Amino acid sequence: MPIAQTTKTQISIDAAAIISLFQQVRRQTMQIVAPLEIEDYVIQTAEFMSPPRWHIGHTSWFFETLLQTYQAGYQVYDEAFLFYFNSYYEGFGKRIERAKRGTRSRPTVKDTVRYRQHVDAAMLKFLERISERDDAAQLLKLVRLGLEHEIQHQELLVYDIKHLLCDLYDAPPSVAPVATESVTGMAEIEGGLFQLGYDGGEFAWDNEKPQHTVFLQDFAIDCAPVSVGEYLEFIESGAYQDFRWWLSTGWEAVNREHWQAPLYWERDGDQKEGEMLIRDYHGLHPARSKAAEPVTHISYFEAAAFAKWAGKRLPTEAEWEKAACFDPSQNAKRVFPWGESAPEIHQANLFENQLWGVAPIGAYPKGKSFYGCHQMIGDVWEWTTSDYVPYPGFKSDFDEYNDKWFVGQKVLRGGSFATPRIHLRTTYRNFFNPPERWMISGFRCAKTL
Repeated sequence: MPIAQTTKTQISIDAAAIISLFQQVRRQTMQIVAPLEIEDYVIQTAEFMSPPRWHIGHTSWFFETLLQTYQAGYQVYDEAFLFYFNSYYEGFGKRIERAKRGTRSRPTVKDTVRYRQHVDAAMLKFLERISERDDAAQLLKLVRLGLEHEIQHQELLVYDIKHLLCDLYDAPPSVAPVATESVTGMAEIEGGLFQLGYDGGEFAWDNEKPQHTVFLQDFAIDCAPVSVGEYLEFIESGAYQDFRWWLSTGWEAVNREHWQAPLYWERDGDQKEGEMLIRDYHGLHPARSKAAEPVTHISYFEAAAFAKWAGKRLPTEAEWEKAACFDPSQNAKRVFPWGESAPEIHQANLFENQLWGVAPIGAYPKGKSFYGCHQMIGDVWEWTTSDYVPYPGFKSDFDEYNDKWFVGQKVLRGGSFATPRIHLRTTYRNFFNPPERWMISGFRCAKTL
């Protein structure tokens, strides 16, 4: 009896925490879209983007599917919404094609917000009594997964709004931190056996598990992400016109898409001789004025080309993870580069910092890893050379979520300035297709010793 009572009490405490998190996450999504005008919500600027209206509806659809399954007597808000706000989930019925999400004016933005409010009210009512259910622990895990899913869409909203509006979006004013430490060179790291992946008791995605043993050669890795200044040298060397540095499919992308620089870079005036400029949430800036910042909006192809040009290579995800979190003095991994504690604004540039941009390299010395690697959490997602495949012994926690993408994509690590802090660990595996560069992506290089 005492054990059962303790378990029920624990579920009650967990439910209270989930209710608080639910309200926080749902509120944060709406704060991101608050500066938008009504016309902004329905525009789709490219096939790979989604209108903001779709994001706020889809993240509500996710919770409505949970209510449909587990709340007795729940009535679907609108059958038409199930079609429009579905994503990639074949198991939940027909869905609109991604490329056509911006071709419809209905449901209206007002209707979508009403839908969201309806789902919020139903979910809070559901959660208030969840502790009374025998399946409460399982349901709380599903709700947490739904919240992590919405956090992912918050970051996608930042990407999509930038593609839609860039500096026209009313981002909050911010003061960038100052670099307090000069960061140069590479950290040399001993190889050997390494436990790759997550093995803790908190939330983690199924693709981070199970933790398993891999063997690493001795290697070196950059102490900092590649900077705008370094990448500008790559551009000015004529690298975008030189096939020698590019993978075959990368060279095809350069020529097909007419790439001359990263996304959101442009030349002032003459397309050949003008000064390189970078457009971001805060305006249009000379690239040289941002020379000390991590370069971003880089495709895997561009990262690999730079690495070859520099006489290096991209790290594997196992090398990246060891450099980020291993402490040889304890012969153990840390949750974060600095230790076990959750990120604070003085350790990493994440969404809560509200910079709406990258910070100078060396601005977060308290966030460096044991090996002296800076900014491995936050600022930019970092490409690795690893294919996005399941770890040995992988078991799916949720069909059609992470497991259906195990082909043709590359792993990125570390998070970005648009990633909420609760969402990250050094074991987190993001993944994108090699040509994609609309996300906040950068890289650092490595070498085999």
